[in-house]
Amino acid sequence: MAPFAAGGLGSREGAPLSLNDRIKSAVVALDRRAEPWAAKSKLRGWAYEFLLFGLKQAWACLFGGLMLALLLGTRLFWPDDASLARYDFMVIAALGIQGGLIAFRLERWNEALVILIFHLVGTAMELFKTAHGSWSYPEPSVLRIGDVPLFSGFMYGCVGSYMARAIRLFDIRFERYPPHWTTWLLAIGAYVNFFTHHYVWDFRWLLYAWSVLIFGLAWFQFTPRLKARRMPMLLGFALVALFIWFAENLGTFASAWIYPNQRDGWEFVPPAKLGSWYLLMMLSYVLVMVVHPPRKALAPGEVRTVTPGLDEPP
Repeated sequence: MAPFAAGGLGSREGAPLSLNDRIKSAVVALDRRAEPWAAKSKLRGWAYEFLLFGLKQAWACLFGGLMLALLLGTRLFWPDDASLARYDFMVIAALGIQGGLIAFRLERWNEALVILIFHLVGTAMELFKTAHGSWSYPEPSVLRIGDVPLFSGFMYGCVGSYMARAIRLFDIRFERYPPHWTTWLLAIGAYVNFFTHHYVWDFRWLLYAWSVLIFGLAWFQFTPRLKARRMPMLLGFALVALFIWFAENLGTFASAWIYPNQRDGWEFVPPAKLGSWYLLMMLSYVLVMVVHPPRKALAPGEVRTVTPGLDEPP
């Protein structure tokens, strides 16, 4: 993101600022006010950088956060005698959220494309998994394919949206990135195993081993503020899988879908599901790389100056 002139973000030829520009301008103004405080000590600098890290993470989760709020809100406040089914309302609302994010320039078209791809891939898996009793949707609806309400595909889109947004918000680059064919082999294997393990041998342990082999020496390089930080890619995948598991618990609590062990009352999603979410991370990551091709990490001593904000760097 290019530096802003003093006084905030300007508009073009007197045109009013978009919501996206207003938000970015507010973050830049916050940074200007906080900089003198953060510069007084290393501890303050780290604390402020961590605050910006959390802010960017929250912004990357924008679509997912709105969808989760939709699930919980309708669970708590949806009237029992409503003429419109709750699941159908969630489909309409999800489309409205998506349209609003694009209209207000809070999301990019390529990120919307990621959501569409994930919607299609996820719906195909949903049709198969619900037919085999892996989970179910307990409420009636009209906008559905078989036993799968159409809002379910948006839940997979949340994962893709987060990953695509995080890559540009943190200017994520990669060290020791493996050959592309190895990542596609892992992604295809993970998706195939979601289906075939119902009929033949479950080879997920081979997939785990393959992921460690190809990503074991790879690192993310991400920039919360001005300085690039590093994290092992496998650790990053595991952390994202963990937070998706947290969100999945909220989703089942909201009765958006339920697992067999939750039919007589809600309980936590089994931690064993973390392995499935880890494999979904592999698939999701490779698909997102189609939109955001991996970029090489900065060389030691190479410096980038980034104006903190909620947009991609230059």
